[in-house]
Amino acid sequence: MRKLSCVTIFLLATLPAAAVAGGTNMPEPKILACHTGSYRMADGSTLDIGPSGSSALRWRSPDGRTGALEQQGGGDVWISTLGWTNRPDGHRLTVTDCERGRIRFDGVAGQRQPLVQIDTRFEGSGVTLNGRLTMPPGEARVPIVVLIHGAERSSAVDTYSLQRELASEGIGVFAYDKRGTGRSEGRYTQNYLTLATDAIHAMHEARRLAGKRGGRIGYQGGSQGGWVAPLAARIEPVDFVIVGFGLAISPIEEDREAVAFDMTRAGFGPDVQAKAGEVAAATAAIIESNFTEGFDELDALKVKYGKEPWFPFVRGNFTSYLLSTPEAVARRDFPALLEGVPAHYDPMPVLSNLDVPQLWIFGGQDRDAPPFETLRRLEGLKRAGRPVTTAVFPQADHGMYLFELDAKGERVSTRQPDGYLRMMVDYIKHGPGDDGGT
Repeated sequence: MRKLSCVTIFLLATLPAAAVAGGTNMPEPKILACHTGSYRMADGSTLDIGPSGSSALRWRSPDGRTGALEQQGGGDVWISTLGWTNRPDGHRLTVTDCERGRIRFDGVAGQRQPLVQIDTRFEGSGVTLNGRLTMPPGEARVPIVVLIHGAERSSAVDTYSLQRELASEGIGVFAYDKRGTGRSEGRYTQNYLTLATDAIHAMHEARRLAGKRGGRIGYQGGSQGGWVAPLAARIEPVDFVIVGFGLAISPIEEDREAVAFDMTRAGFGPDVQAKAGEVAAATAAIIESNFTEGFDELDALKVKYGKEPWFPFVRGNFTSYLLSTPEAVARRDFPALLEGVPAHYDPMPVLSNLDVPQLWIFGGQDRDAPPFETLRRLEGLKRAGRPVTTAVFPQADHGMYLFELDAKGERVSTRQPDGYLRMMVDYIKHGPGDDGGT
């Protein structure tokens, strides 16, 4: 299963590429909760252990390495597999005393850090939302970051490992369940203005809970959060915005650029790019009609181009689903799944007038949200004097995941790039460097 893109909301959760299904013998929830935490290791390193959508537990290192952990025989020993490959990687976790937070990872002793977590219910834009503030131990004043969700429908409070990873680096973190997900009330929506208003309420709640310990405060938004976070910051300024694998183009433009990147990666030239663009335009017309018109035109293009060698390489975002889904199903199901998505939303008026410092981080191999036009636009904003910093990890796919190819040529996520977490930590703590960004 591939990683969700900014607008791909047909799946129920955000998983990296080719995430494997979980086993049938899952440990009890109380065991998973007991093991979850940020651990300080005897060698000075840190290790995060948390629940995983593709296995019982997942470990993460600050340098981006990660592995799925499977319990051995119901005991205290857990064996790791590399990333999401299901291939053993030689790492081994032993829980020596769960209640006291003691582990050994590859023979190195570790102690769970006493992070402070405060659960809360707060009012969003007309609905009650569920949130959690995670703070480093102690009384020191620390920066606060509010995590803004992507298009996933899972609970951010339950699943976002960044809560612990950033808190273990001396940063306060506020995560909350998007309306209609987890333990938040309301109806799930993709309306960016509604979501931005909810984010502002979350920021206020984070500041309230942090009290005197709260320092500079801002947003970190991944994927769809790249549209929401700048909008929230434009409505009510904060100290910083971090966007991971988000875009400065519309959802429709995202789909078209993804289709074009499909053709480029497959080695096809401008003539094929134009043909594939016809397919993307046809699926855009269906979306613009709210799935009531345009299916005949798409069917005609399937007949016209379906046997050409480039056609199987067309993915896109909206396009891939419309090409593979029967018309009756699309007419019936897709309007509700895409409810609230502003397909032609133009983020540039917001970004052109946003004075909040921003860090935008991209994957150079992001096939779901290709960053090329976005980078061009952000360069223009830099020249105009806007406080924008950009960074690209050349080999990363959507979600900032490195990958390998399986026997069928499908991408399988292995880890995140070394430096990705550190880049966000430094920006949250210190803001942009003296050079104004790259």
